[in-house]
Amino acid sequence: MKLSKSEIYRLLNQPKPLLLVNVDLSGADLSGSDLIDALLNGARLIKADLSDAILSGAKLIEADLSEADLIDTDLSKADLHHARLFGADMRRAKLNKANLSKADLSSANLIGADLIDANLIGAILSGARLNDADLSGADLIDANLSKADLSRAKLISANLSRVDLSNARLNDSDLSKADLRGANLIGAVLSRAKLILANLNGADLRWVKLIDANLSGADLSRAKLSEADLSKADLSEARLSKADLSEARLISANLSKTDLSEAKLIGADLSGANLRWPNLSEAVYDPSTRWPAGFDPKAAGAILKS
Repeated sequence: MKLSKSEIYRLLNQPKPLLLVNVDLSGADLSGSDLIDALLNGARLIKADLSDAILSGAKLIEADLSEADLIDTDLSKADLHHARLFGADMRRAKLNKANLSKADLSSANLIGADLIDANLIGAILSGARLNDADLSGADLIDANLSKADLSRAKLISANLSRVDLSNARLNDSDLSKADLRGANLIGAVLSRAKLILANLNGADLRWVKLIDANLSGADLSRAKLSEADLSKADLSEARLSKADLSEARLISANLSKTDLSEAKLIGADLSGANLRWPNLSEAVYDPSTRWPAGFDPKAAGAILKS
């Protein structure tokens, strides 16, 4: 049942915490309201104005906040499990330690949002805008971030295993020490991104752009990197054993002390790359593979495939 303005006023002035289970507050002006620890499970808040409201610790399980105004809203430690936040404006919202598992945040605007240590397991964030957002330490296992914009976002030590980041934009983002095992990054753009010591074991990075990215010490074992662009990337001391780098561009990349054992380098372009002390034991290449001037791949242990 949708409430009138007078009913909303009386409702908000009841003793705290407020009990608002299944209430319909769609389109209501709740900006700046004190809703700390409020019980809003199943509530309808479609297109509601909750800007600057305080909802820390609130229960919003399966609530519908589609297209709601949540600019500068405090949702820290709130429970938004299975909530619908499609197209919501959540710029600069505080969502640190919030539970957003299986929530629908597709096309939401989360620019500059604080999602530190948030639970986003299985969440849908396809097409979401997360520019400059902080997701450090967040849990995003199995989340869908396809076509999302994470430019300049912080994802330090975030758990992104099995996440879908296909065609996502991550330019200048920081994924240092992030767990990206088995992640889908097909067609993603990560120019100048930091992936220092990141775990990308078995990740799918086909057609990805990692131009001038920092992957020093990263684990890319068994990763799929065919036709990826790693020009000028720093892969020093990275592990690429058994990785597929067929047709990949590694022009002027730093491959100092990089483990490329058993890697597939068919048709790869390593011209101008720094190949000081790499491990190329049993790496496979063909006549179309391009090496730095004067470099002898056979002497380094690589195998020519005719």
